[in-house]
Amino acid sequence: MTIDRTQRVGWKFLALYAFGYTGIWMALLTPGMVSIALKLRQLSPGSAAHDLALVLSIGAGVAIVSNPIFGRLSDRTRSRFGRRRPWIVAGMLCGTLALVIVAQAQNVGMVLTGWCLAQLAFNAVLAAMVAVLPDQVPEENRGTVSGIIAVCLPIGQALGSVAVREVADVTLLTFLLPAVLGCTAALVFALWLPDDAQPLATPRLSLRDSFRGFWVDPRQYPDFGWACLSRFLISMGSAFINAYLPYYLIEGFGFAQERVAGRLSQAVVIQTVLMVLAGLISGKLSDVMQRRKVFVFAGGLFYAAGLCLVALAPNYQSLLIGMAVAGIGHGAYFGTDLALVTGVLRSRPQDSAKDLGLLNVANTLPQSLTPALGSFVLLQTGGNYPVLFVLAAISALLSSLAITPLRSVR
Repeated sequence: MTIDRTQRVGWKFLALYAFGYTGIWMALLTPGMVSIALKLRQLSPGSAAHDLALVLSIGAGVAIVSNPIFGRLSDRTRSRFGRRRPWIVAGMLCGTLALVIVAQAQNVGMVLTGWCLAQLAFNAVLAAMVAVLPDQVPEENRGTVSGIIAVCLPIGQALGSVAVREVADVTLLTFLLPAVLGCTAALVFALWLPDDAQPLATPRLSLRDSFRGFWVDPRQYPDFGWACLSRFLISMGSAFINAYLPYYLIEGFGFAQERVAGRLSQAVVIQTVLMVLAGLISGKLSDVMQRRKVFVFAGGLFYAAGLCLVALAPNYQSLLIGMAVAGIGHGAYFGTDLALVTGVLRSRPQDSAKDLGLLNVANTLPQSLTPALGSFVLLQTGGNYPVLFVLAAISALLSSLAITPLRSVR
C-alpha cells in the first residue's frame, strides 16, 4: 500500500493518532510517577527513595539509548504489515508483560529488570509512533497534528493517575490497569493505521555504517543540530522546575509537607490547562501561517518569563501566575516544535524515526543530568532555589535563541 503524503489528514486520523499516543504515555509514565514508588515502599521501606532513584535513572538511560536504535530498526523494517505497525503492536504487548514482572517482583533487582524491559519495549513504540507524523502527514498540516500530540502527554499522565487511584490497594492492578488501557488505545490505532507495506528505498549497511548512522553530523545538517540543542535547553529548564518545585514550596514558602501535594497539584493543573490550550492554538496557527520558528521562539521566551516569575515570586499567588505563563510557553513551544523538526528532516525521509529518536535523547538526557546539576547549584548557593530557577529560565531563553539560525524552515 502506498501512502499519499500530499493529502490532508482527516479528523478520524487525528482522533485515533491522539488516542494511541495518549495510550502509550498512560502505560509508560504512570509506573514512573506512582506505581513503582508504591511497589518499592512495600519491598524496602527504609531505602525506597534511594531505590526509586536507582530504578528510574537506569531506566532513563535505557530509554535514551533504545529510542534511536528502535527508530533505525523501524525505518529499515520490510514487512507486509508495514514499517511502524509491527513495532507498535509488539512493543505495547511486551511492555505490558514487562510491567507484570515489575508488579510481581519480590526484590528491587527484579523491579529494575522489569522496568528496563518496559522502557525498551515502550520506546520501540514511541520511536514508531512519532515517525507516523512525517510518514503520513503533509507538511502544511503538521502544526495541527504536532499540537495535538503535545497535549497527549499531560492527558495520559492525568488518566494514569486517576486509574491508579481507583485500584491503589491492589499492586498488580496499579501497573496492569493503565498498561492494558494504554495498550488497547495504541493497538486500535496500529490496527487502523494505513502503514506502508514497504519502506522507502534503503541501501544495505555494514555494521560500521549502522553504528555511524546514530550520529548526525551538525556540520552537514546544521539545522537538525540547532533544533536538538534548542530541545535540550528547554527540556533542561523544564526538568529543574519539575524536580525542585516541591522543595521550593516547603523551603521557600514555608508550606507544611502535608500541604505541599495539594499546592503542587493546583499549580500543575493551572500550568497543564494553559499548556494544552496553547499547544493546540499554536499548532493550528502555525499551519494557517505556514510559520514554525516564530511559535517555537515565542514559546521559549514565554517559558523563560514564567520561570523568572516563579523564581522571584513573593507569595504563592504570584507563583501560580508564573506557572500559568510557563504553561503558555511550554505549550506553544512543544505544540509546534515537532512540526518544525520534521520540516528540517524532509531531506532524510529514510531515517525519520531514527533521527526523531535522537531528538528524543535531547528531551530525555536533561532528566538524568538534573539531579547532579541541581544539587551542585543548591550546594554552592546555600539552598537558593530562586537562583536555580533563574538558571533554568536562562536555559529556556537560550533554547529560543538556538532556533534563530535555522534556514530550512520558516
